[in-house]
Amino acid sequence: MRCYIGIDLGSTTTKAVLLDENQDMLGQGITNSRSNYETATSVARLEALISTRLTLFRRALEADKGGLGDVEAFMKEIERRFRLEQFLEQLDDLRRTSVGFTGGGRFPEHEDALVEALDEIFRRLRHEAPEMFAPGAARKSDFFRDLAGSRYMHVGEEVAKDSGLPFELVLNIYDKSIIEVENRPPAGAMGEKFKHAIEGAIEDSQDSASLIGALNEAMESSLGIELEEVLVVGTGYGRVTLPFPKEQIRSEILCHGLGAHVMYPETRTVLDIGGQDTKAIQVDKDGIVENFQMNDRCAAGCGRYLGYIADEMNMGVQELGPLAMKATRVVRINSTCTVFAGAELRERLALGEKREDILAGLHRAIVLRAMSIISRSGGIEDQFTFTGGVANNEAAVKALKELVVENYGEVTINIDPASIYTGALGAATFAHRASVN
Repeated sequence: MRCYIGIDLGSTTTKAVLLDENQDMLGQGITNSRSNYETATSVARLEALISTRLTLFRRALEADKGGLGDVEAFMKEIERRFRLEQFLEQLDDLRRTSVGFTGGGRFPEHEDALVEALDEIFRRLRHEAPEMFAPGAARKSDFFRDLAGSRYMHVGEEVAKDSGLPFELVLNIYDKSIIEVENRPPAGAMGEKFKHAIEGAIEDSQDSASLIGALNEAMESSLGIELEEVLVVGTGYGRVTLPFPKEQIRSEILCHGLGAHVMYPETRTVLDIGGQDTKAIQVDKDGIVENFQMNDRCAAGCGRYLGYIADEMNMGVQELGPLAMKATRVVRINSTCTVFAGAELRERLALGEKREDILAGLHRAIVLRAMSIISRSGGIEDQFTFTGGVANNEAAVKALKELVVENYGEVTINIDPASIYTGALGAATFAHRASVN
């Protein structure tokens, strides 16, 4: 099967999209962006290939008319098992790397105690890992660093106390180790983990022998499809670092415009709020960019700003939107400058303002800044598409819809659940077009 891949190397996350010859999106992948951009590219591409294999397996199941009843539930079980095996593999890598940092005479007074403590920490983390991936389990993140880090902090503090070790020492080893582990993709064969996940789900099923035979056949057929990568096109904040020839690089503006057009062909105005910048783009009926504007001085009002606010409030970025939605009033925020945000936030809290009301004001301030950029690009024309990671923030979406109506009246606003992949989709579409033409 001929495939076309788009890579969007953002400042906070790197995304990949894989298209087939019919321009159907088969797979999506996302990972934390790293100082090692080449690794981030490799991991995102690997995640897109994993997603593609799951898509192909789903198609094989759905093609079997007399087969599995609840395909969706079965696919969730397979992915749950796959992610658990992938997590455990990286957890073992993190344990080996952490123990390695205790040697070499670095901690002569604590070396033996540190090794024992680390073994106990990772024994507990491995023991509790299945619960994190159990059916219905809520996870604040799907990134290994976030999942392992939050539990390491909690368990590590307990173990360090029981061992008589300084927690800062245990934490320091983690900080050094996670960088190394993050900067190398999981080493195990993707096909083997995928096969184990399917086999485990089949073993636990109560289906008949004939159906299990059909599931095995679907597994073999989906894993047997060769994925030929015809062309890869890169874009994003870190695109100049991508290991591609310059003819395989496209600007963020072009890719987000084309990606939004592919998702919604009637799109005329596109707003992308990413981690480092905000872009307002006007496109024609073919998705060709006619005009655009960007924030031109700093990252104020972008995803980085929300990340800073989350750190100030000791929360996860994904928790900001739900809390802001509980607001009973919207506090007016005077600045979206990251430098002054912390001071104003603390001042508002000291005045007795509720956290949710402050956050509602912060989200409105961010969107107000974006509306100014849209205005400079030519305003909003029907249809309007909101892309980027912030499009998944319900409080930002609420503020955007209110301000669009206030300034432009009723227009169609498109927000795709996969909006964070818009740039990668545009890049993959460019790859397909370049290969066909």
